Amino acid sequence: MDSGSSDRSSLAAALQRYIDARAAALLEARRVLRINELDARALLFIAANPGTRPGTLSNFLGITSAGVTTLIDRLVERGAVRRDVDPADRRVNRITVTIELTEAPWSALTRFDDAFTLAEGAGDQEAIRRFATLLDGFTEAAAGRRA
Repeated sequence: MDSGSSDRSSLAAALQRYIDARAAALLEARRVLRINELDARALLFIAANPGTRPGTLSNFLGITSAGVTTLIDRLVERGAVRRDVDPADRRVNRITVTIELTEAPWSALTRFDDAFTLAEGAGDQEAIRRFATLLDGFTEAAAGRRA
C-alpha cells in the first residue's frame, strides 16, 4: 500500500474517520441551530450534567468566569438553559438545559452520537467491551507520553 492511500484496517485511521464524521455532524448541527462551537459544547455538557455550576462549566470549556457568564447569558436568551439558585447556597447558580435534545431542531446536536449508540447496541457486546478496554489503555498510554 502506498503512503497516499489509507489503510482501512488501521485503528488510528478508523478513529480519525470517527472523529471526522462526528465533527462534520456537529458542524452541520451548529449551522442549523446557528450556534458557535463553545455554545454547542456547553449545551452538551450541561445536558449530561444537569444542575452544573458555572465554575465547573468554565473549567470544562477552559474559559474564564467572565466568558462562561457571557456564554450562559447567550444560552438563557435563546431559551436553551436556565439559571437556578442553589437552595443550599444562595450565592451559587445551577445551570440546566430547558430544551429537549431528542426533538428537532436541537436533536441535531446528538443525532450522530444517538445513531452510533444504536449501532453499538446491535454489535457483539463482548467484543465492544474488549475494544473499549483496549482503546482506553491505548489512550492512557498515549496521554502519558505527552509532556
